[in-house]
Amino acid sequence: MTSAASSPAAIRPAGYALLRAGRAAFLVHRRAAAVAAVLTAVLAAACVAYLSLGERSVPPAEVLKVVLGQPSPHELVVGTLRLPRLCVGLLAGAAFGVAGALIQTVARNPLASPDIIGITQGASALTVGAMTFGVGSYAVLPYLSVAGGLLAAALVYVFAWRGGLHATRFVLIGIGFAVALRSVTQLFLTKGDYLVAQKAQVWMVGSLNGRGWAEAVPLAWALVVLVPFVLWAARAQRTVSMDDDTATALGVRLGRTRLGLATLGVLLAALATGAAGPVDFVALLAPQIARRLTRTAQIPLLCSALLGACVVVLGDLPARMLFAPTELPVGVLTAAIGAPYLIYLLVRGHSVRRRAAGGRA
Repeated sequence: MTSAASSPAAIRPAGYALLRAGRAAFLVHRRAAAVAAVLTAVLAAACVAYLSLGERSVPPAEVLKVVLGQPSPHELVVGTLRLPRLCVGLLAGAAFGVAGALIQTVARNPLASPDIIGITQGASALTVGAMTFGVGSYAVLPYLSVAGGLLAAALVYVFAWRGGLHATRFVLIGIGFAVALRSVTQLFLTKGDYLVAQKAQVWMVGSLNGRGWAEAVPLAWALVVLVPFVLWAARAQRTVSMDDDTATALGVRLGRTRLGLATLGVLLAALATGAAGPVDFVALLAPQIARRLTRTAQIPLLCSALLGACVVVLGDLPARMLFAPTELPVGVLTAAIGAPYLIYLLVRGHSVRRRAAGGRA
């Protein structure tokens, strides 16, 4: 007979379900699982709408035929023009969502997203510099973007490290680098060829215009390679979320764990930026909305990925249709949503600090 102390009900935290697969057992947060299921359904509906709507509408049944590889008269519109662009949006949005979650976890600050602390600005500076001065072909630009993001992150990390990684110092130094790198990018634009600079301006906003399998396939393979590291990060972020004394007492090597999480987040953000450009505020919005929906102690990575993909896909759909045949960059729509949310976070953080100060007084 199993005692109460050793029974699953006794060791299972409140709000969690215990799933068994053979000898393995997994704790699953019930609310997070329900939110992930709803987000998956919303994302599936958004994908069907994305492939169906446009200058030429396509019935959903025909969309499913094309996706399943069956013959259809709409193969050109759905399979050639819209589906590759959708795949880039899905993959880039998911990568931005997870990247934002990891960096916010390390910094313990909801404002610490890749587009705020200089990572996407570093990717932009190196990529735009190569574009405006004709260094390298367009095939190598995504790799330059990854290199620029990693370099910017390394600089922020080095300057923020003072015997440890302090969250406030990390964010402030990141913001400083973001401003500096944005100025470098503008300098490249003014010194380069006019026509190429115009294309670079569109890329800097974040756009899926003209994106195809050439961007989707390398990004997909890169994300597949990073899946085991993301699974590790989902577990490691629990210890990083603890206070330093508790984590150290449990034997956690905080410095190495934070460095690993930050590196993974930077790499995901740089890969997404290389494929779709620096789509602003996706990495800021998705993790915080996911945490509020799930009410979990840590930012849920799966829900952050699903929300990031939803934001990009649902942002690019009106961007394609509002001023057809002219297509807006998706970054215009995400910035229109993200900028007010950023102001809300700043105001809310100031109000919380004031209430805390009043309570201590």
